[in-house]
Order: sequence, then C-alpha cells, then structure tokens
Amino acid sequence: MLDTATNQPVLPPEIARRRTFAIISHPDAGKTTLTEKFLLYGGAIQMAGQVRAKGEARRTRSDFMQMEKDRGISVSASAMSFDYGNFRFNLVDTPGHSDFSEDTYRTLTAVDAAVMVIDGAKGVESQTQKLFEVCRLRDLPILTFCNKMDRESRDTFEIIDEIQEMLAIDVTPAAWPIGVGRDFIGCYDMLRDRLELMDRADRNKVAESIEINGLDDPKLAEHVPEHLLDKLLEEVEMARELLPKLDPQAVLEGHMTPIWFGSAINSFGVKELMEGIGAYGPQPQIQSAEPRQISPEEKKVSGFVFKVQANMDPKHRDRVAFVRMASGHFKRGMKLTHVRTKKPMAISNPVLFLASDRELAEEAWAGDIIGIPNHGQLRIGDTLTEGEAIRVKGIPSFAPELLQGVRAGDPMKAKHLEKALMQFAEEGAAKVFKPSIGSGFIVGVVGALQFEVLASRIELEYGLPVRFDNSQFTSARWVSGDRAELDKFVNANKQHIAHDHDGDIVYLTRLQWDIDRVERDYPALKLTATKEMMT
Repeated sequence: MLDTATNQPVLPPEIARRRTFAIISHPDAGKTTLTEKFLLYGGAIQMAGQVRAKGEARRTRSDFMQMEKDRGISVSASAMSFDYGNFRFNLVDTPGHSDFSEDTYRTLTAVDAAVMVIDGAKGVESQTQKLFEVCRLRDLPILTFCNKMDRESRDTFEIIDEIQEMLAIDVTPAAWPIGVGRDFIGCYDMLRDRLELMDRADRNKVAESIEINGLDDPKLAEHVPEHLLDKLLEEVEMARELLPKLDPQAVLEGHMTPIWFGSAINSFGVKELMEGIGAYGPQPQIQSAEPRQISPEEKKVSGFVFKVQANMDPKHRDRVAFVRMASGHFKRGMKLTHVRTKKPMAISNPVLFLASDRELAEEAWAGDIIGIPNHGQLRIGDTLTEGEAIRVKGIPSFAPELLQGVRAGDPMKAKHLEKALMQFAEEGAAKVFKPSIGSGFIVGVVGALQFEVLASRIELEYGLPVRFDNSQFTSARWVSGDRAELDKFVNANKQHIAHDHDGDIVYLTRLQWDIDRVERDYPALKLTATKEMMT
C-alpha cells in the first residue's frame, strides 16, 4: 500500500515510529549536554551529567573513553536508543572536534536526519559548516537547535539570516526566544501558541508550559515583563511576515530547517525539539546498495556496519560492530550472511546501547542501531543479509592529512604493536600503512589530536608505551588500475609504495609534484584520496 502524499509504502507501525538521527555541531556548542538531556527526557537516566563535572555532578553518559572524561570532549561517536512518547529514538552523538571528522562522516551514512546545534553567541562555525555539507550531499533532513540562549547571544533575526546565507537553506522558526542572556525567560512556541518558561533553579526540571490563545491573550502579560512582551510581539509579527511557514515536505527533502531556541544545560527547549523530531523527522529511509536499493519495509533482514569500536569494555578485549538495521524485523539468535565472506553468522548476543551501558537486544527493526560483539570478522562497510548478496555503498574512507612513523617503547614488543595498530585500522581510528621497504609502520590521521588519542589508547588497552616520530611522507593516495600497469608502477617506485590494512596499494609522497608526475606518466592508473570501505 502506498502513502499517496509521498508515494512511499506505508511502513509497519514498529518501523514507522523509529527516528534515527545524529547530532552535529562545532566543538563546544553543547552537543553532548543536549544528548544527556534527551536521555533524561527519554527516562533513560535519572540525572543528567555534565561534560565538565564539578564535585558531585555526574560525568556525561555518552563520553565513555578515559580521554573524553579528562578533556571534556567527545572523540568517538556513541549510539543510544530510548523511547520518548510514541517514538523510538536512535540517537548517535558524534565528535564535534574536526580531528575526528572521519568518524562523523561515516556516522552520517547510518542516520536518516541530523540535529544541528549552534551556539547563540557564535552562530554557524566552521566545523558546523563542513558537517552540514556532508548532510547536504546525502539530502539529510536537518532540524536546528540554537543553544546557550541563557548567555549573551546574538539577535534572533541575525542568527536566522546567517544560517540561511551560509548554509543556503530556508529557516522557519518553531519557537521564538523571549529575552536573551540574563533576561532570557523562555520561548513562545509558534507552532502551538504556547508559552514555555524556563526554571533556572532546577536544571533537571522540565520547563513549565502555559496554554494561551494567540499573542493577544491577556495571560501573556502575567508571565512576561512588559519590555520583553513588546519586543516579542513586534518580532513574532515580523517573523511571520518575513520568514517562510513550516512546510513538512520541504523539511523531509532537506530544503528547510525548523529552528528551536533554548538552553540545554537548563533543560530548556529540549522537550519541544524532541517533539519536533517525532513530528517532522523522517521515518527509516531507503538505503543505497548494489545491485539494488534496500527498503525498510522489506520482510527480510539486512543491516550494515558503519563503525567498529574496540575495547569499549576495558575488561574484555572485545570489538563491537555498530550495525544500522536497513530492513526487516531482526530477532536475537538469527543467522545472517556476512556478504563479504559469504559465510553465515549466528547473531547470538547483539546489544542495544545506552552509551557505555548495554543490554541484550532481543529484537530490532529497520532504523535501529545494534552492536554485534565479534573478534574482527566485521569491518566498516560490511553488509549482513538473510542470504541475498546486497552491499550497502557510500561509506567513505579518507586519505590521512598527517603521517608519522610509530615505534614501540620496547623493541621486543613489535608484534604486539602490529596487532594494536591493525585493530585501530579496522576500527577506522587511523590508517596504518606498511611500507614495502624497511620495517615499521606509518600511521596516518586526519587531525593531530588523533595521535595523542592513539598513543593513550595503545598504552591503556595494550600496556604498550609508543613513540610517534616525523615521517618523510606528507600524503597518501590509493592506486588502482590495470594489473600489468600497476606492477610496472610499483617496481619503479618501490621506496614510495606501502599497503594499507586491507592489502590495497598506497602511494606515499612528499610533494604534490610527485602526484602530478604519476598522473602524467601513468595515465591508465587512478590515484584517489578516498576509497569506499571494504567491499
């Protein structure tokens, strides 16, 4: 049966109530705090943590690595599932720090929408813009939350104009802030004509809603001071005339974003945003795959791995593959075919995540994200199906921008180091290249902070102090083409050749000139800065 409005099949109720989304933002815009409040409202935790916890205030649940707790930043995407009202939310919190953007790019292939968090004082920042571009490439619907309104922030129209200009997307206000900074008392809900008032005293308290009948209701004056009320009436009238009305279809197509205002740390505006995700966010969507697309309502189960996390539980040397279910109704114990190796896998202990806590998943539906503990069989980009050879496509791997050599502090432990590096390469935390000449490895990352994270994780998880030193190479390109031509190229450039952890040929170089020379001398070969994850 088709839904005539969208020509999409009507989904089974369990799938239709799923909302799978990522939160994207520049570092420090308040993304992890917002995630915590989502969990609080979903009843998943009793008291929200703080990223920079003081005294008795609890640590956040979604940052589980020691380094994340020490630095107050998220360095690895984490997934959480919880119910809110009639909806099942699958939320992926992504690292905002640009040094970990590759993890974020891959995560965006596994969600149906994104919530963009911006800081009311800073507006659209560079990393937000980059991540938005990735969402744009995939036509992801975007809902916007303007955070930190309880601090000094910019004029509301100015913020909306900046989003429209910098991101080339229509913005429609779902709420309008009343006052800013110290004067900020709440928002006027423009979709439902309600007044939402913030309680500064209790940060974990749900804001109070007051039903009113439009802006001429005398009740407004009882709750809003006169100078703020005059400004509110004038601004809302202007907004209604100048800004587009909410068009749910334009939101789903990624052309329009509704914007809510609030303060995540004060639990304000979060409930309205969550209701907005339920009402205007997309149901599980069709996934691009070879040789055909996968529709969520298909009876047969399929899913794909978009992330692998090693040693989430330091007590167990485990690896958890994060799998986005693409279709069907999965039940624990099912046998699924691992398409890359064509081998059946019994999925006997899949887990649902609540950040670092997990529980056994007895079942999962299209749209859900489950974890499958394994010992390295599953890699990023793998597809699991009930037998059909379909492969989900479009999960990218990027050429690293920084390359360094790596050595174990203890030369006798070179074998252990190789094992640790391979594990991180499969997790996607770094690229590991084995040069054809000489021993040792070259590690490539997108941002310098990743070297620190790697060194700290190798020491913590493997008990191996390591040293990174400068490498003579500055960039890497994957090489592909005709076999005979490849062999000729490899033999002529041995000192520049390495292999990645999949065994693919990589050309390491110091200068752009080298890359241009290869393209000129070997026109039949292709040098690329990205490769699609494992086929």
